[in-house]
Amino acid sequence: MGTTDPASPMGRGHTDLDVVLDEVLAARRAERTVMSTSADRAARVVREQVVEGHLRSGTRLPEERLAAALGVSRNTLREALSQLVAERILVREPHRGVVVATPEVADVEDVYRVRRLVEPAALAHGTGHTPARVAAVAAAVTEGREAGARGDWDAVASANQHFHRAVVALAGSPRLDAQMHLLLAEMRLFFHQMGEPRRFHQPYLEENATIADLLGAGDRQGAADRLDTYLTAAQTQLVAAFRDRA
Repeated sequence: MGTTDPASPMGRGHTDLDVVLDEVLAARRAERTVMSTSADRAARVVREQVVEGHLRSGTRLPEERLAAALGVSRNTLREALSQLVAERILVREPHRGVVVATPEVADVEDVYRVRRLVEPAALAHGTGHTPARVAAVAAAVTEGREAGARGDWDAVASANQHFHRAVVALAGSPRLDAQMHLLLAEMRLFFHQMGEPRRFHQPYLEENATIADLLGAGDRQGAADRLDTYLTAAQTQLVAAFRDRA
């Protein structure tokens, strides 16, 4: 699986990986987080770097530098990396070590199968529709529009992730929230395979807005139906692109 795309931020040598590791180290120091006994927390930090698009398919993760940035032992890091391999976010490659996974079309189909079961149901039947959670869905739409207005389409992609995280939070289930966090990482890897992010994400900006408006108006089922149609279209688009690439 996976060689780094030279056109991607992670495909331009060590410079961008250095930036990611420096940011991880700075965040850990700012939060005064002690991670030396927590593989779970180390895995969460690496996973979030994938979710937010900072680590891309094919990026090799050097153990010594990553352990230093996270402030963990090599043994703790290896436990964290093994967890992420089991989650299909990372893979082990001969002669390269651990790298960020490159998804296949079957991965897209399976993730969207789960999303179409979970996300519309969270909108229609979730028990966590508090004002704050509904507002978080609308806030992600605003975040995406503002990023689009300034031409930052990677930030639009991140806002889209935040939108779908907020949708699942409407279910009111910590277990679903945790599962969605894993799916978000795989989703971001799918989106990277689409090339120019504007072409893929721009149409969904207004789809997100429509869903948020329906939700805000109390039309839960209308929002759920709209999202189901949206997810079906996105799946079709992604699967076609992956098959063309193959």
